[in-house]
Amino acid sequence: MTKSRMASAAIAALEAARQAELGDLLDSFPDDVAVAAHTAGQLRAILNLPDDPATEPWPPMRIKAYP
Repeated sequence: MTKSRMASAAIAALEAARQAELGDLLDSFPDDVAVAAHTAGQLRAILNLPDDPATEPWPPMRIKAYP
């Protein structure tokens, strides 16, 4: 990743932290918040999330019917 992409990713992570109302935490621990946001972004990128948020990533649970 180039320095400019890293800088823009860091700015985006800090903005996301502010939107998540983590302003006080961001003021106290900016490096930690940036690392946590970066890590969350990396993990989200490798997850296979469905396009539709209502879609469950696992088969629906079924209850056994008793006669």
